[in-house]
Amino acid sequence: MFGFLKRKKRKNEAAEVQDEASQESTAATKAGDATPAPAEPTADTNLSAPPAPEPPPEMARPAKPAVADEEPAAEPEPNGDSLRQESVAQPAPPSKAPAVATSKPEQSGSLFSRLAKTRSGLTEGLGDLFLGKKQIDDDLIEELETRLIMADVGQATTAALIAELTDEVSRKHVNDPEHLFETLHRLMVERLEAAQPAEPPARRQPGRPHVMVVCGINGGGKTTSIGKLAHRFKAEGRDVTLAAADTFRAAAVEQLISWGERNNVRVIGEPGRGDPASVAFDAVSSAKARSSDLLIVDTAGRLHTQSGLMDELGKLIRVISKAEPEAPDEVLLVIDASIGQNALVQARQFNQAVKLTGLIVTKLDGTAKGGIVFAIADELGLPIHFIGVGEKAEDLRPFEPRAFVDALLDRQPD
Repeated sequence: MFGFLKRKKRKNEAAEVQDEASQESTAATKAGDATPAPAEPTADTNLSAPPAPEPPPEMARPAKPAVADEEPAAEPEPNGDSLRQESVAQPAPPSKAPAVATSKPEQSGSLFSRLAKTRSGLTEGLGDLFLGKKQIDDDLIEELETRLIMADVGQATTAALIAELTDEVSRKHVNDPEHLFETLHRLMVERLEAAQPAEPPARRQPGRPHVMVVCGINGGGKTTSIGKLAHRFKAEGRDVTLAAADTFRAAAVEQLISWGERNNVRVIGEPGRGDPASVAFDAVSSAKARSSDLLIVDTAGRLHTQSGLMDELGKLIRVISKAEPEAPDEVLLVIDASIGQNALVQARQFNQAVKLTGLIVTKLDGTAKGGIVFAIADELGLPIHFIGVGEKAEDLRPFEPRAFVDALLDRQPD
């Protein structure tokens, strides 16, 4: 069952228990108010005597007897040091099993936690909607459609998903809201899996380096993603070479050199070098001479509307093919998930210019528009190889469709 539905059920059950406890407490209070009436005074009772006065507050609690020749102990001043010492001195109560509240931090770096913003846009409020209904009606379908569009799944993909869900309902294959959401989960996974390769690329070529060209717009995380890829492949034991062919921006070359030093990999190129195609050619030649396993080529950031720069990217790829006829093996586009539908437009134009082989989707942890991956996979059929969900090198992760949809729809193992 989906997580937000289970949590909503638990809240409702807890509220019912609290209501029952409140009713029992009210009944007990009423019973306590019905105290027996006081007995009638007897002959020994002095009715005219006034009631004994109550002792003053300071007399209500007897004073502690003083001890001879003993000075009173000075009270410690409530400063910060004493409070810290007291906090450290108190041991934590022993526990054989972790408390329920401490189970979440284990997922602090998980895909589930990193996609919280997109998930909240999809599932927030659906718990009330789904648990409040026993049948599927037009309002439920309409609300689901609205939330898919808000998550930037896209008009066309959303319409296709809703049409398939409606068809399942009309055929009586889906009979209740919970089953409807399970069906949505299955359809979304199938859409992403259809664009993915049966097996991830091996990225190993016999007798030559595997050449990967990475492109994208400025600010999308292109150079950073290359540095993280170098970290990943280096950790797998591969010999990696980087090509700093983003010669239009000196800071990009310096940034890539910094990543090379951090990961202990070679970087071909230096600040001030003008022709990106010549850098790429030299990088392929050097990687072949050094028997590198993998060459990753950084390219200049460019907008999909800049026809001159798009033509220059095509030239760079042709020059790589001259240095190695079977290269490049991959042309990956880095897109920023936070720009939503604009990412789909970029992917479309780059694919027309250089025939992309796959995508890297970045900044998914900071946006509510993570649904854009469905629109891109649905329209272009391009596989998503990696997703970025944080700042650390380990936060660039291989894309897994089922795990991604589970995190978006708040679906965790029971």
